[in-house]
Amino acid sequence: MTARSAARPMTRGVFYVHSAPSALCPHLEWAVGGVLGSAVSLDWTPQPAQSGTYRAELSWTGEVGAAAKITSALRGWKQLRFEVTEEATSGTEGSRYSYTPDLGVFHAVTGLHGDLMIPEDRLKAAVVKAALGETTVLLEIDRLLGKPWDDELETFRHAGEGAPVRWLHQVV
Repeated sequence: MTARSAARPMTRGVFYVHSAPSALCPHLEWAVGGVLGSAVSLDWTPQPAQSGTYRAELSWTGEVGAAAKITSALRGWKQLRFEVTEEATSGTEGSRYSYTPDLGVFHAVTGLHGDLMIPEDRLKAAVVKAALGETTVLLEIDRLLGKPWDDELETFRHAGEGAPVRWLHQVV
């Protein structure tokens, strides 16, 4: 068997659109479907946190790395807020991506139980920046854990009245 014909590892995850203007909705379905290799049709509901926008979520199954590809396909889209998770497999760690127009992309590696895993070089860099007086260790740790993204997205994570609420893992 050649490397080209070898089965690629599969995983699953969830794509959360927290807010998108109606004009973007079909384009999001097309872009995500292109990454996953099949047509995607999302169940859009109004986003009460921002008038004129919609929210949706999709549980997906695809090749390892699909969350990164979805994020790459959508990053830079103005007026869009989303998150993508990818579960760990026997040979890979999981991932969490968050995107807001103001903050851009946040990425974290997640362990088997969903904990964020911060590489030691990033922790060392945070300590050095704090020692140089550029920031504080607490602010850098908050950034490494995605707190600015969580703070901005929290309002959008809540569903409208009567809609089902599916809570994401909250970084404390």
